[in-house]
Amino acid sequence: MRLSWSLGTGNYAMDTCVLFLLLLLSSKPVSATFSCYFPAVFNFGDSNSDTGGLAAAFGQFSSPNGETFFHRPAGRVSDGRLLIDFMVQSLGLPYLSAFLDALGSNFTHGANFATGGSTIRPQNTTRHQSGLSPISLNVQSYQFNDFVVRTQIIRKVEGLFKELVPKPEAFTHGLYTFDIGQNDLTGGLFQNLTVDQVKASIPNILGQFETVVKDVYDKGGRFFWIHNTGPIGCLPFVLEHLPIDERQMDTNGCANPFNELARFFNDKLKDLVNQLREQLPKAVITYVDIYKARYTLISQAHTQGFEHPLRVCCGYGQKYNYNIHVGCGGKVVSKNGKEIFVGSCKDPSVRIMWDGIHYTEAANKWVFNRIVNGSYSDPPVSLLMACHRQ
Repeated sequence: MRLSWSLGTGNYAMDTCVLFLLLLLSSKPVSATFSCYFPAVFNFGDSNSDTGGLAAAFGQFSSPNGETFFHRPAGRVSDGRLLIDFMVQSLGLPYLSAFLDALGSNFTHGANFATGGSTIRPQNTTRHQSGLSPISLNVQSYQFNDFVVRTQIIRKVEGLFKELVPKPEAFTHGLYTFDIGQNDLTGGLFQNLTVDQVKASIPNILGQFETVVKDVYDKGGRFFWIHNTGPIGCLPFVLEHLPIDERQMDTNGCANPFNELARFFNDKLKDLVNQLREQLPKAVITYVDIYKARYTLISQAHTQGFEHPLRVCCGYGQKYNYNIHVGCGGKVVSKNGKEIFVGSCKDPSVRIMWDGIHYTEAANKWVFNRIVNGSYSDPPVSLLMACHRQ
């Protein structure tokens, strides 16, 4: 667009000032140029973002989990930090304490309601039977609602606990992150459902996801950062126990039918996000394509400094160095009667898969560095700008 005008004031300084104002008014809204301030993060999810919930409920994970960064087990199924850790760190906030962890927790800057094995839809089986957590997304929602109420009560009382909970404005100005859905898909497959049967359950699954998002919105939440699910057909625990015809494998060694199921789920999730944007006029929702980011890493592993993209770092035996009966940190007796500790690989920093289900810190950091600037987001907005409506 060409602009033509004659200021004619005879004053160069004034002419320059007016020109600057005209250019400013013709550009994007001023607010969109400023980074957001999120005083807190409230996370809902499964083991991909669990920072201690499952460990608090069912017992701490054993070494070598946590060895790379925390140098001890730290409630995370990885050798180090997860995506959520890198996210809050980039926002200038401390790592999130798990809501279920009563020891040493500080909730000033938010809380993490995620637990390993969680699904969106409540399960009818025990954790022992299916490996899935009883703390499904609706339970996490109940916990959040209780957290809001109890926080209000605690802040009215003088004392130590008042300094360990968020201020009221944290709930309206905070960022609400969701990273859940993977276990709804793999859980269905491991219950002997066909891919088509799992697909048929997705509308119900996402209907329950929608209910929770709307409930958070009704409680004052306005800023949402929603991850889709990753390429489940590339996970060693799926490849090892749900074998398919070699002709159904892609060039990267991943199972096409299961990845297609993940993409189907993600397409429906994205449709739901678009609906929520219309139904919740004050909400700002960012949809993040974790599938694309993780699959890009797997397919480009060797050019990105990684090796053996589908081989487990902390595992034992089999094609993918994964065995469902002998997990990371466990022990196995060899054929000659010698007890073997299932430890980590020599260099986790060049590996993608940690234990067959979860990713290494190096892989999580790589993915974070790709999503933080909005390259894999809809709209393409960075994490630091996720409070601005596009």
